[in-house]
Amino acid sequence: MDVITFVVENLIRMILFPNAKINIGLDILNKREDGHHNISSVFYPVLSCSDILEITQQKYFSFETSGIKIPKGGNLCEKAFHLLRKDFSFPNVAIHLHKQIPIGAGLGGGSANAAFTLKGLNELFELNISNKKLEEFALRLGADCPFFIENTPKYIEGIGEQMTNIDLDLGQLEIRLVNPKIHISTAEAYAGVNPQKPAAALSEFIKTPIENWKGKIKNDFEKSIFIKHPELQSIKQQLYKEGAIYASMSGSGSTIYGIFKK
Repeated sequence: MDVITFVVENLIRMILFPNAKINIGLDILNKREDGHHNISSVFYPVLSCSDILEITQQKYFSFETSGIKIPKGGNLCEKAFHLLRKDFSFPNVAIHLHKQIPIGAGLGGGSANAAFTLKGLNELFELNISNKKLEEFALRLGADCPFFIENTPKYIEGIGEQMTNIDLDLGQLEIRLVNPKIHISTAEAYAGVNPQKPAAALSEFIKTPIENWKGKIKNDFEKSIFIKHPELQSIKQQLYKEGAIYASMSGSGSTIYGIFKK
């Protein structure tokens, strides 16, 4: 975890960099009785795209933001603080979030902020909470949140809470993100999907060379969202024209990414 910790005027301060993620493949398998959907996907961290999260020990709790405006009710950092405070005793903090990851873009920025707040508080005040326990707290904040605790490539099942480590390293490749500033809500994305099990499992395709992914690893949200927002499909096609080995929409959109040789 990229983190800077220092002491200023006897106050402990920590700066973290909650990063984005992309979905490599996203299969919507079925709708559950609780209204959620079972999925299979691969989450991959993108460290080059991040927010800036500052946590400072203070007498009273406060939260403020700068950068991209966060919608009302979207403050997961504050929720993470109060969730952890119910079970552990530690001082109040001032949290400042400088938002740079686009919102409603399929990059998991809000989930990353929540998870990094949990990790930051754990480290700052030496609470000694295991990653497994932090993931349990994170799941109470959102289905994508547990991924950002270990923040390593994972094969994802269930609603996002079932994670399996995978051996996937794209470090020698360039991940190029294109965000057209179209906000797509999760509800809008799921409304256009007909859940079904894929003919072949993503868990097998992801083991093949990246040159084989095109046309085989897909995002089920693309079909309906591209009809509503054809400019997204145009961006994907343009990335391939520019030489992408693989291109896709991330999550429920609207960010399109391309993976290129450096």
